[in-house]
Amino acid sequence: MMGIINVIKSGGAEEEAFIKKLLSRCMLDDENIVQSTEKIISDVKQKGDESVIEYTWKFDHVKLNTDEIKVSKHELNEAHSFVDCELKGAIRQALKNVNDFHMKQKENSWIQTGKHGTITGQIIRPLDKVGVYVPGGTAPLISTVLMNVVPAKVAGVNDVYIATPPYKDGKINPAILFAANEAGVDNIYKIGGAQAIAAFAFGTKQVPKVDKIVGPGNIYVALAKKLVFGYCDIDMIAGPSEIAIIADDSSNARFLAADLLSQAEHDIMASAILLTSSQCLAEKVCEEVERQCSYLERRDIIEKSLKNYGAIIIVEKIEEAIELANKIAPEHLEICTEEPFAFLSSVKNAGAIFLGQYSSEPVGDYYAGPSHVLPTGGTARFFSPLSVDDFIKKSSIVSYSKTALYESKDDIVRLAAAEGLTAHANAIEVRCGCK
Repeated sequence: MMGIINVIKSGGAEEEAFIKKLLSRCMLDDENIVQSTEKIISDVKQKGDESVIEYTWKFDHVKLNTDEIKVSKHELNEAHSFVDCELKGAIRQALKNVNDFHMKQKENSWIQTGKHGTITGQIIRPLDKVGVYVPGGTAPLISTVLMNVVPAKVAGVNDVYIATPPYKDGKINPAILFAANEAGVDNIYKIGGAQAIAAFAFGTKQVPKVDKIVGPGNIYVALAKKLVFGYCDIDMIAGPSEIAIIADDSSNARFLAADLLSQAEHDIMASAILLTSSQCLAEKVCEEVERQCSYLERRDIIEKSLKNYGAIIIVEKIEEAIELANKIAPEHLEICTEEPFAFLSSVKNAGAIFLGQYSSEPVGDYYAGPSHVLPTGGTARFFSPLSVDDFIKKSSIVSYSKTALYESKDDIVRLAAAEGLTAHANAIEVRCGCK
């Protein structure tokens, strides 16, 4: 250990233990949390708005009337006057960047014809209703609004709703309301936690039932999403945030330390890892982490995060760092080497890849365009970032003419017979005059 971040030599038991600990940060199997969340979901399912109001009072200390659950038009209009012009400009530019990126993801329905009049194809349709969860807390998560709402709107979703917990005065942060309005959100609801997820999943008199729920949240929100999956779709089970940075001795230690710290400040479960082939760079980054951490507001959180889940792992060569990064499958991966693009093709598992010294992870969090909703906890091995694809559904098209069916009947009947499904074979044979 050197300073407030762990320093580990690769290839030993210490590295193995750290990676194992890193990939087991999820707490979704905590029995007390499971039971509490199940009760909240059951209550909201049975009693609707009554339970939503009770839990809002219990957890957020806000007493709402039924007609106050939804943000009013007056509150939306009022929010505009409380957001300064420069922030409005930044939100609008970020919105444009996110929209432009996701417009390139749109797919079109297609159809093809074959011989004897066969027609096959695919119809792409947007989901009808989507609920976006935006966490509360001390900071207004404007970026969460943009990164979840815009892909849905680009996909063509008819109705996009937001649920977010109110402040103790019963209000929602004006910047959240402004961003939501600019992004085209249809309604905003002053509810948070597992009760908000349940309200979206089952519907209440005030809150519509949706087809899909997306957005980050605390352990109760994550577990609630898991429990309602099947009643509606969800984006993913998001765990604590994480970053892995691959760097050689050409890298700037100040930049690397700043990026590690920016990730560690999320919460005490967040992970920040540097993989480097340079012992000298590792020492400089350690010094910079301590120096920069000393003046940051969330220092206590950062220090706990780095102590438990932060590390500088010293490897023999950069290729080894790439292999280790693929094993970790990080949410965010920065490649800060002299020739970062030279290693891009070797990266197999990462939510988002940032290339070069000036492609700091917060650029992606707020501004560049791709959604910052990314797979965590090693799930980048099989999950992708939130995209337009998450808000569409696909239907296959099949049309066979009489001639086409007659030509294919023997093969179809043989396959059905091989599976022992004689009624399937019969459906073909009766059309072809065989029975």
